[in-house]
Amino acid sequence: MRILVVEDERRLAAALKRGLEANAFTVDVVHNGPDAVWMAEQRPYSAIVLDIMLPGMNGYRVCAELRRSGVTTPILMLTAKDGEYDEAEGLDTGADDYLTKPFSYVVLIARIRALLRRGHAAPARLCVDDLVVDPGSGTVRRGEREISLTAREFAILECLARRPNLVLSKDEILQHVWDEHYEGDVNVVEVHVSALRRKIDQPFGLHSIETVRGMGYRLVGRAV
Repeated sequence: MRILVVEDERRLAAALKRGLEANAFTVDVVHNGPDAVWMAEQRPYSAIVLDIMLPGMNGYRVCAELRRSGVTTPILMLTAKDGEYDEAEGLDTGADDYLTKPFSYVVLIARIRALLRRGHAAPARLCVDDLVVDPGSGTVRRGEREISLTAREFAILECLARRPNLVLSKDEILQHVWDEHYEGDVNVVEVHVSALRRKIDQPFGLHSIETVRGMGYRLVGRAV
């Protein structure tokens, strides 16, 4: 799932990006209010982590503008401000949750996953045959057996599971799983798909991830 981080403190923004990517999220970062509005209106995000004290347009105004324009993406406000009036203002302008700096990354990830489970985003669990991908908890099971994946492998599998039986090109997977600044070899997708097959297919004698020559990959099976 893709997260938009809006934070003007660049070191903190970079740390947020690393922490979220380590938990299987794809992350875009902007550092001011107007860019946040433009990005959130141009592409779908699973959630937005939004600082309040921003140049150009503060977080309250960003949130209010997005809600006025019809953007329903869950918003977690992240700020150094504290106090019930600041929290109330954030929620009144359309935010879904509020977290004060300094914060625990464990709590941040838990808050984001809670937002995603509330129905704003895609279904909590993605089931294709006996394969269960749970974005809310970050877990994968085949039948009763839990499968350990890296953050990148999980993100690719989730991308495929959201569109079962449809072919996704390498470019489409890159767009959803890597950030917009990635300029490496597109064949990195092939490497991660091979690793996925060794974990979710080979031990079970299955071939659920198919290669469609010249087109890309698809996860085959019955969506439950």
